[in-house]
Amino acid sequence: MPGGVAASGRVELAHGYLPDDPRFANDDLLPVPVERRTWTTYNFAALWIGMAHNIPSWLLASGLVALGMDWKQAVFTIALANLIVLAPMLLTGHAGPKYGIPFPVLARASFGLRGANLPALIRAAVACAWFGIQTWIGGVGIFTLLGKVFGGWANAGEIGGQPWTLWLCFTLFWALELAIIYRGMDALRRFENWAAPFVLVGAVALLVWVAVKAGGFGPLLDQPSALGWGADFWPVFFPSLMGMIAFWATLSLNIPDFTRFGAGQRAQIWGQSLGLPTTMTFFALLSVFVTSGSQAVYG
Repeated sequence: MPGGVAASGRVELAHGYLPDDPRFANDDLLPVPVERRTWTTYNFAALWIGMAHNIPSWLLASGLVALGMDWKQAVFTIALANLIVLAPMLLTGHAGPKYGIPFPVLARASFGLRGANLPALIRAAVACAWFGIQTWIGGVGIFTLLGKVFGGWANAGEIGGQPWTLWLCFTLFWALELAIIYRGMDALRRFENWAAPFVLVGAVALLVWVAVKAGGFGPLLDQPSALGWGADFWPVFFPSLMGMIAFWATLSLNIPDFTRFGAGQRAQIWGQSLGLPTTMTFFALLSVFVTSGSQAVYG
């Protein structure tokens, strides 16, 4: 790849150079110029805080408790899984700040120019499913809030087995997501910079509210493990650990899509190390406390 190496060790494509075959290069695939690799440690940490705080993440710990673990075993499993998945994420992410390339281009080193289309398409299919799940949950959230404001909102006529108002909320949430994505990765960075503190403050406020409402954190914290730490625990622990690893395993492949904007290796290493395992562990604890308190209040 014609270009130069900056003093920081970051490689840059020569100005004005394009591959001979335009099928293999476009604005999304070309290496990010060094002057646009500006994401800091805070940017990566904020990105992970925003991504980790979602409804499926909220359900992880309670799902493990339902399998027989106590809250300490559940939080330990989630924390360990995220530390494990962090390792390949940092290694794969190394190519981002160094070369400024996304995952589909990095995959060409292993699969070739045409062969790299296969892992890129597989990853895109998984991303579509994940995006759809998150968008549907976001739409349900808007639907529920509006249902509290407008009495007949939830009782509207059905289309495809769901109220048409729910489909409207789904479309609205989808449009909000697309409005951010359409503006590019820098808009996403700015959005996460502002969203991350609000997410943390909102989560703590929810914790305080439920603690005051319940007069504590409820019975779930006192519930003993149905598995113990012996022979009954390990057959549940290892599949659960794999499931928790799988939660973010796909991003351990395509994390260069984000790290290519990194100001350097230190930014992506520290940002991800501070953002992923700590946030997932914190929200696992938070979900246990809030779920337990809610159980005490609402039954």
